[in-house]
Amino acid sequence: MIDRSELAAFLRQRRESLQPEDVGLPRGQRRRTQGLRREEVAELCHMSTDYYARLERATGPAPSEQMIASIAQGLHLSLGERDHVFRLAGHNPPARGTSSEHVNPGLLRILDRLNDTPAEVVSELGETLRQTPLGVALTGDASLRTGPSRSLGYRWFTDPAAQLSYPPEERAVLSRVYASGLREIVTLRGPDSTAAHLSAELLEVSEEFRTLWAKREVGVHPPEVKRFLHPTVGLLQLNCQTLLDPEQAHRLLVYTAVPGSESYAKLELLAVLGTQVLS
Repeated sequence: MIDRSELAAFLRQRRESLQPEDVGLPRGQRRRTQGLRREEVAELCHMSTDYYARLERATGPAPSEQMIASIAQGLHLSLGERDHVFRLAGHNPPARGTSSEHVNPGLLRILDRLNDTPAEVVSELGETLRQTPLGVALTGDASLRTGPSRSLGYRWFTDPAAQLSYPPEERAVLSRVYASGLREIVTLRGPDSTAAHLSAELLEVSEEFRTLWAKREVGVHPPEVKRFLHPTVGLLQLNCQTLLDPEQAHRLLVYTAVPGSESYAKLELLAVLGTQVLS
Protein backbone atom coordinates (compact mmCIF):
# COMPACT_ATOMS: atom_id res chain seq x y z
CA MET A 1 0.00 0.00 0.00
CA ILE A 2 1.13 3.51 -0.74
CA ASP A 3 2.34 5.55 2.25
CA ARG A 4 1.25 8.99 1.03
CA SER A 5 2.46 11.04 3.97
CA GLU A 6 5.92 9.47 4.11
CA LEU A 7 6.26 9.60 0.32
CA ALA A 8 5.36 13.31 0.42
CA ALA A 9 7.85 14.01 3.21
CA PHE A 10 10.63 12.07 1.48
CA LEU A 11 10.13 13.86 -1.85
CA ARG A 12 10.01 17.25 -0.13
CA GLN A 13 13.19 16.54 1.83
CA ARG A 14 15.07 15.40 -1.27
CA ARG A 15 13.90 18.44 -3.26
CA GLU A 16 14.97 20.87 -0.54
CA SER A 17 18.38 19.21 -0.21
CA LEU A 18 19.26 19.73 -3.88
CA GLN A 19 20.70 22.91 -5.34
CA PRO A 20 20.20 23.98 -8.98
CA GLU A 21 23.84 23.33 -9.82
CA ASP A 22 23.47 19.76 -8.49
CA VAL A 23 21.12 18.95 -11.38
CA GLY A 24 22.55 21.14 -14.11
CA LEU A 25 20.19 24.11 -13.69
CA PRO A 26 21.26 27.77 -13.50
CA ARG A 27 20.94 29.32 -10.05
CA GLY A 28 19.75 32.70 -11.24
CA GLN A 29 19.58 35.87 -9.16
CA ARG A 30 17.61 36.61 -5.99
CA ARG A 31 16.91 32.96 -5.34
CA ARG A 32 15.13 32.53 -2.02
CA THR A 33 13.80 28.98 -2.33
CA GLN A 34 15.46 26.39 -0.11
CA GLY A 35 16.67 23.76 -2.56
CA LEU A 36 14.87 23.29 -5.86
CA ARG A 37 11.48 24.74 -6.76
CA ARG A 38 8.63 22.32 -7.38
CA GLU A 39 8.36 23.46 -11.00
CA GLU A 40 12.07 22.70 -11.50
CA VAL A 41 11.67 19.19 -10.14
CA ALA A 42 8.56 18.67 -12.27
CA GLU A 43 10.54 19.63 -15.37
CA LEU A 44 13.38 17.29 -14.44
CA CYS A 45 10.87 14.48 -13.91
CA HIS A 46 8.91 15.19 -17.12
CA MET A 47 5.57 15.80 -15.41
CA SER A 48 3.28 18.71 -14.64
CA THR A 49 4.03 20.96 -11.69
CA ASP A 50 0.50 20.39 -10.37
CA TYR A 51 0.93 16.61 -10.39
CA TYR A 52 4.25 16.79 -8.53
CA ALA A 53 2.94 19.36 -6.04
CA ARG A 54 0.01 17.10 -5.16
CA LEU A 55 2.43 14.24 -4.45
CA GLU A 56 4.28 16.47 -2.00
CA ARG A 57 0.95 17.46 -0.40
CA ALA A 58 -0.04 13.76 -0.11
CA THR A 59 -3.20 14.48 -2.09
CA GLY A 60 -2.30 13.20 -5.54
CA PRO A 61 -3.21 9.92 -7.24
CA ALA A 62 -1.11 6.84 -6.64
CA PRO A 63 1.88 7.25 -8.99
CA SER A 64 2.66 4.51 -11.48
CA GLU A 65 5.98 2.68 -11.58
CA GLN A 66 6.95 4.78 -14.62
CA MET A 67 6.24 7.98 -12.70
CA ILE A 68 8.27 6.86 -9.70
CA ALA A 69 11.18 5.85 -11.95
CA SER A 70 11.09 9.30 -13.55
CA ILE A 71 10.99 11.00 -10.14
CA ALA A 72 13.88 8.89 -8.86
CA GLN A 73 15.99 9.87 -11.84
CA GLY A 74 14.95 13.53 -11.80
CA LEU A 75 15.85 13.87 -8.11
CA HIS A 76 19.19 12.11 -8.70
CA LEU A 77 18.38 9.39 -6.16
CA SER A 78 20.84 6.66 -5.35
CA LEU A 79 19.77 3.05 -5.93
CA GLY A 80 18.92 2.67 -2.24
CA GLU A 81 16.84 5.84 -2.30
CA ARG A 82 15.18 4.76 -5.53
CA ASP A 83 14.16 1.42 -4.00
CA HIS A 84 12.85 3.22 -0.90
CA VAL A 85 10.63 5.60 -2.87
CA PHE A 86 9.27 2.70 -4.94
CA ARG A 87 8.22 0.92 -1.75
CA LEU A 88 6.67 4.10 -0.32
CA ALA A 89 4.59 4.34 -3.50
CA GLY A 90 3.40 0.74 -3.10
CA HIS A 91 5.56 -0.82 -5.82
CA ASN A 92 8.31 -3.42 -5.85
CA PRO A 93 11.65 -1.83 -6.79
CA PRO A 94 13.03 -2.65 -10.25
CA ALA A 95 15.84 -5.13 -10.57
CA ARG A 96 19.33 -3.85 -9.97
CA GLY A 97 22.34 -4.64 -12.09
CA THR A 98 22.98 -4.53 -15.81
CA SER A 99 19.29 -4.51 -16.78
CA SER A 100 18.60 -1.38 -14.71
CA GLU A 101 18.06 1.91 -16.54
CA HIS A 102 18.47 4.03 -13.41
CA VAL A 103 21.56 6.13 -14.07
CA ASN A 104 24.03 6.53 -11.20
CA PRO A 105 23.71 10.04 -9.65
CA GLY A 106 27.46 10.47 -10.01
CA LEU A 107 27.25 10.00 -13.78
CA LEU A 108 24.29 12.37 -13.91
CA ARG A 109 26.19 15.06 -12.01
CA ILE A 110 28.99 14.85 -14.56
CA LEU A 111 26.55 14.84 -17.47
CA ASP A 112 24.74 17.89 -16.07
CA ARG A 113 27.98 19.88 -16.29
CA LEU A 114 28.56 19.08 -19.97
CA ASN A 115 25.93 21.30 -21.58
CA ASP A 116 28.45 22.63 -24.10
CA THR A 117 29.68 19.13 -25.02
CA PRO A 118 28.04 16.22 -26.86
CA ALA A 119 27.74 13.44 -24.29
CA GLU A 120 25.44 10.54 -23.48
CA VAL A 121 24.94 7.73 -20.99
CA VAL A 122 24.43 4.39 -22.72
CA SER A 123 23.68 0.84 -21.60
CA GLU A 124 25.81 -2.13 -22.58
CA LEU A 125 23.36 -2.76 -25.45
CA GLY A 126 23.89 0.71 -26.86
CA GLU A 127 20.63 2.19 -25.53
CA THR A 128 21.02 5.91 -24.91
CA LEU A 129 19.59 6.62 -21.45
CA ARG A 130 20.50 10.30 -21.08
CA GLN A 131 21.90 12.97 -23.41
CA THR A 132 23.21 16.50 -23.21
CA PRO A 133 21.55 19.05 -25.53
CA LEU A 134 24.55 18.93 -27.87
CA GLY A 135 24.40 15.14 -27.73
CA VAL A 136 20.84 15.35 -29.04
CA ALA A 137 21.98 17.70 -31.80
CA LEU A 138 24.77 15.28 -32.78
CA THR A 139 23.05 11.88 -32.73
CA GLY A 140 19.31 12.62 -32.51
CA ASP A 141 16.76 12.56 -29.70
CA ALA A 142 16.99 9.14 -28.04
CA SER A 143 13.74 9.68 -26.11
CA LEU A 144 11.83 9.19 -29.38
CA ARG A 145 13.09 5.61 -29.80
CA THR A 146 11.15 2.66 -28.42
CA GLY A 147 11.47 -1.10 -28.15
CA PRO A 148 14.52 -2.88 -29.61
CA SER A 149 15.24 0.20 -31.75
CA ARG A 150 16.56 1.93 -28.64
CA SER A 151 19.73 -0.13 -29.21
CA LEU A 152 22.10 1.34 -31.78
CA GLY A 153 23.30 -2.16 -32.67
CA TYR A 154 19.75 -3.22 -33.46
CA ARG A 155 19.06 -0.10 -35.53
CA TRP A 156 22.32 -0.60 -37.37
CA PHE A 157 21.12 -3.87 -38.89
CA THR A 158 17.42 -3.05 -39.27
CA ASP A 159 17.20 0.64 -40.21
CA PRO A 160 19.30 1.82 -43.19
CA ALA A 161 19.09 5.40 -41.90
CA ALA A 162 21.22 4.43 -38.88
CA GLN A 163 24.24 3.78 -41.09
CA LEU A 164 23.89 7.06 -42.99
CA SER A 165 25.36 8.94 -40.01
CA TYR A 166 28.74 7.27 -40.59
CA PRO A 167 31.19 7.37 -43.55
CA PRO A 168 30.59 4.55 -46.07
CA GLU A 169 34.18 3.30 -45.79
CA GLU A 170 33.73 2.63 -42.05
CA ARG A 171 30.36 0.89 -42.10
CA ALA A 172 31.72 -2.61 -42.68
CA VAL A 173 34.02 -2.51 -39.66
CA LEU A 174 31.28 -0.95 -37.51
CA SER A 175 28.97 -3.83 -38.48
CA ARG A 176 31.64 -6.23 -37.21
CA VAL A 177 32.00 -4.16 -34.02
CA TYR A 178 28.28 -4.37 -33.21
CA ALA A 179 27.95 -8.08 -34.04
CA SER A 180 31.04 -9.09 -32.06
CA GLY A 181 30.08 -6.86 -29.14
CA LEU A 182 26.62 -8.38 -28.93
CA ARG A 183 28.11 -11.89 -29.03
CA GLU A 184 30.33 -11.04 -26.05
CA ILE A 185 27.36 -9.68 -24.07
CA VAL A 186 25.23 -12.75 -24.85
CA THR A 187 28.03 -14.98 -23.56
CA LEU A 188 28.43 -12.80 -20.46
CA ARG A 189 24.72 -12.49 -19.60
CA GLY A 190 23.44 -15.90 -20.70
CA PRO A 191 20.80 -17.40 -23.02
CA ASP A 192 17.83 -15.81 -21.23
CA SER A 193 19.23 -12.28 -21.29
CA THR A 194 17.93 -9.29 -23.19
CA ALA A 195 21.06 -9.49 -25.33
CA ALA A 196 20.24 -13.07 -26.32
CA HIS A 197 16.68 -12.12 -27.30
CA LEU A 198 18.03 -9.18 -29.28
CA SER A 199 20.46 -11.40 -31.19
CA ALA A 200 17.70 -13.93 -31.92
CA GLU A 201 15.52 -11.21 -33.39
CA LEU A 202 18.36 -9.87 -35.50
CA LEU A 203 19.08 -13.36 -36.84
CA GLU A 204 15.52 -13.45 -38.13
CA VAL A 205 15.44 -10.04 -39.82
CA SER A 206 18.97 -9.21 -41.00
CA GLU A 207 21.01 -11.12 -43.58
CA GLU A 208 24.07 -8.99 -42.83
CA PHE A 209 23.84 -9.83 -39.14
CA ARG A 210 23.41 -13.56 -39.88
CA THR A 211 26.57 -13.53 -42.01
CA LEU A 212 28.62 -11.76 -39.36
CA TRP A 213 27.18 -13.82 -36.48
CA ALA A 214 28.25 -17.03 -38.21
CA LYS A 215 31.88 -15.82 -38.17
CA ARG A 216 31.85 -15.76 -34.34
CA GLU A 217 34.16 -12.78 -34.12
CA VAL A 218 34.83 -11.19 -30.73
CA GLY A 219 37.01 -8.29 -29.61
CA VAL A 220 36.57 -6.16 -32.74
CA HIS A 221 37.34 -2.56 -31.78
CA PRO A 222 35.87 0.59 -33.37
CA PRO A 223 38.14 3.19 -35.02
CA GLU A 224 40.01 5.32 -32.48
CA VAL A 225 38.61 8.53 -33.95
CA LYS A 226 34.84 8.52 -34.35
CA ARG A 227 33.58 10.09 -37.57
CA PHE A 228 30.01 11.29 -37.94
CA LEU A 229 28.22 12.46 -41.08
CA HIS A 230 25.86 15.11 -39.74
CA PRO A 231 23.05 16.21 -42.09
CA THR A 232 23.65 19.91 -41.34
CA VAL A 233 27.34 20.47 -40.59
CA GLY A 234 28.82 17.54 -42.51
CA LEU A 235 31.76 15.36 -41.46
CA LEU A 236 32.87 15.53 -37.81
CA GLN A 237 35.99 13.79 -36.49
CA LEU A 238 35.66 13.35 -32.74
CA ASN A 239 37.50 11.62 -29.92
CA CYS A 240 35.41 9.68 -27.43
CA GLN A 241 36.28 9.49 -23.73
CA THR A 242 34.46 6.82 -21.71
CA LEU A 243 33.60 6.63 -18.02
CA LEU A 244 32.26 3.25 -16.89
CA ASP A 245 29.83 2.49 -14.07
CA PRO A 246 30.68 -1.19 -13.53
CA GLU A 247 27.77 -1.83 -11.16
CA GLN A 248 25.20 -1.27 -13.89
CA ALA A 249 27.35 -1.52 -17.04
CA HIS A 250 26.46 2.04 -18.01
CA ARG A 251 28.98 4.19 -19.88
CA LEU A 252 29.25 7.95 -20.06
CA LEU A 253 30.52 8.84 -23.55
CA VAL A 254 31.96 12.32 -24.07
CA TYR A 255 32.77 13.47 -27.61
CA THR A 256 35.42 16.13 -28.15
CA ALA A 257 37.19 17.71 -31.12
CA VAL A 258 40.78 18.96 -31.33
CA PRO A 259 40.76 22.70 -30.53
CA GLY A 260 41.27 24.80 -33.64
CA SER A 261 40.27 21.98 -35.99
CA GLU A 262 37.50 22.11 -38.57
CA SER A 263 35.48 19.67 -36.46
CA TYR A 264 35.86 21.95 -33.42
CA ALA A 265 34.35 24.84 -35.40
CA LYS A 266 31.55 22.59 -36.63
CA LEU A 267 30.73 21.54 -33.08
CA GLU A 268 30.46 25.18 -32.08
CA LEU A 269 28.12 25.78 -35.02
CA LEU A 270 26.10 22.69 -34.10
CA ALA A 271 25.73 24.03 -30.55
CA VAL A 272 24.18 27.23 -31.93
CA LEU A 273 21.93 25.39 -34.39
CA GLY A 274 20.83 22.91 -31.72
CA THR A 275 19.88 25.73 -29.35
CA GLN A 276 17.81 27.37 -32.08
CA VAL A 277 15.98 24.12 -32.81
CA LEU A 278 15.25 23.44 -29.13
CA SER A 279 13.94 27.00 -28.60
